[in-house]
Amino acid sequence: MESEFWSYVPRGVSIHSARVPLREVTPEALRAMVRSAVEAARLLATADIDILVFGCTTGSLLEGAEWEKRLSRELEAASGAPVITTARAVVEALRTLDVRKLVVATPYIDELNEREKRFLEDNGFEVLRIEGMGIVDNLEIGRLSPGKVYRFAKKLFAPEADALFLSCTNMPTFDIIDHLESDLGKPVVSSNSASLWAALRRMSVYEKLRCCGRLLREL
Repeated sequence: MESEFWSYVPRGVSIHSARVPLREVTPEALRAMVRSAVEAARLLATADIDILVFGCTTGSLLEGAEWEKRLSRELEAASGAPVITTARAVVEALRTLDVRKLVVATPYIDELNEREKRFLEDNGFEVLRIEGMGIVDNLEIGRLSPGKVYRFAKKLFAPEADALFLSCTNMPTFDIIDHLESDLGKPVVSSNSASLWAALRRMSVYEKLRCCGRLLREL
């Protein structure tokens, strides 16, 4: 997420990061990571930030909508800044694109895919397909090549879907979103494109970016 943000963030916008530990992408490890996020938010407060992004998809939807809302409140109290979680950013982005039917490609294990599917359906979307690569090692996810993600997602897509969602802030997506949109003829949103879009809009930064799909290029 950090490298993709830095590659495309508009001039004049700075990014400040505080990392939280996550070695394995499992429900137990995600819960532990979330517990450490409040201290990370306190550290970021010293940079006088305008907005705080909690950059983890499954970590922000792990136990449903109330989990996401409670996490946002805790991080806002710790940082003194408005908070956008990746899960909430994705919902806002998909609604802005008028998406109803979704295909979701992830690097996750089945248990996390099931939780994500439930969260998206609870927010009014129809998930036609959701499939993961079954990767537990977080570093392995970060080392995926954009080409592998592209091939996996393109093969998974269903023509009747309104959009494709690439889920996971640690999975590289910015280099392939435009290619997938061109190939599929449908909007493509990733965890990182939605998070960047939502953060910029919350800060009233409306510069259009010539990358990362229709979401950041037009909306």
